[in-house]
Amino acid sequence: METQKALSRPSTLGQHLAVVAAQQRGVGPEQLRWVGSDPAVFEAFYREHVEGLQGFIVRRVGERERAADLTAEIFLAAIESAEGYRPGDGTPRAWLYGIARQVIANDARRRGAERAREDRWRGSALLDSEDATRIDARIDAAARSRELYAAMDRLPEAERAVLELVALDELTVAEAAAAAGLRPVTARVRLHRARRKLRAELEAANQPPQRKEGRR
Repeated sequence: METQKALSRPSTLGQHLAVVAAQQRGVGPEQLRWVGSDPAVFEAFYREHVEGLQGFIVRRVGERERAADLTAEIFLAAIESAEGYRPGDGTPRAWLYGIARQVIANDARRRGAERAREDRWRGSALLDSEDATRIDARIDAAARSRELYAAMDRLPEAERAVLELVALDELTVAEAAAAAGLRPVTARVRLHRARRKLRAELEAANQPPQRKEGRR
């Protein structure tokens, strides 16, 4: 039994080479299980995904400090879950965004309709001035797209989720399917429906109002 365990572990040299590869080319499925145990792998994984993940969060919560809290919570959940990752769970990015969706959903359920502000200091403590500037810029950009997001909010939740992952978070359809726990064909169908409905919503919103002609 011990012999089998030893054989399943990578050699020290093999793990070192894998870490170097992760730092140079990004963390792939073969290195992801070390995110929770190797600081160098975690740092490479964090640097690779933090920018995109913050954009993903800001589009859903719209508050800088809360976005910082959730970013930290999501990476902590990734550290705790990494050892159980399997290639069938999707690409590392899809796997991370699946965790993010669950963390954000849990947070929304906890908060309900109110925005709790007593824990804002925790998010602020994680930020330096450059972090704050970047997140503020994302919030401003999201605000300028209010009309688009309002139209997206009117879509059914199942269709909107796939559209956001593909159009806003730039995941492939296969990655979006893995993140949402769907089959790729189901994700494609929902994406097609969402785009069609969104296009119709925006076209209707941009139509000039019809003037009613009185009878003569």
